[in-house]
Amino acid sequence: MSLSPNFTNRRNGLRPELVVIHYTAMADCEAAERVLCDPAREVSAHYLISEAGGIRALVDEEMRAWHAGAGAWAGRDDVNSRSIGIELSNTGLVPFAAAQMDALERLLAPLLARWNIPPHGVIGHSDMAPGRKIDPGPRFDWRRLARQGLAVWPDNRDAPAPDMERFRAAALEFGYPAVDDDLLLQTVRLRFRPCFDGPFDARDMAIITDLAERFGIDRRGPSA
Repeated sequence: MSLSPNFTNRRNGLRPELVVIHYTAMADCEAAERVLCDPAREVSAHYLISEAGGIRALVDEEMRAWHAGAGAWAGRDDVNSRSIGIELSNTGLVPFAAAQMDALERLLAPLLARWNIPPHGVIGHSDMAPGRKIDPGPRFDWRRLARQGLAVWPDNRDAPAPDMERFRAAALEFGYPAVDDDLLLQTVRLRFRPCFDGPFDARDMAIITDLAERFGIDRRGPSA
């Protein structure tokens, strides 16, 4: 039985093909749970993970939780109907606790297997809602998840010359929605290069080119 009343059936027969990672931006896990279970707030997630690593199941995975909001990934909207939402109790201002990351890995591994979701289907809220959301933010350790096969990270490769038209095409191929160039660059960097704020450069090109070539839309199966 779901603890949160804030869910519906998934629309149009859709099934989970994504996992969306969030942070709560609240003082503690208890406060976040109250909000996620408050029918007046009309927001929820499938799972909430505390700083100490406790995993709280709030909405059944079969159901459509209300966590993603407006946005798109890989050219598809209604991300709520296509995803599992995981909230991490974190203000967004501090590193994610080791126990919390351990718990996230324990949750993700069987979840991805259960729904046949590939590592490139694990995304941040910021990825599918550029400019509207920034979570899980620059302190989240995407590289750690990728080492466990639970997300993706770009390989080192030769860096093409900076070319914004090619960058935009590769970002769309990887899955990012169409937004203006400055916001697109900012969004890609937030996940893959969070400590860098210099001019658009060859490293940006290398990152997005590698991701598009290895995990782009044209390389996915028909249901991905």
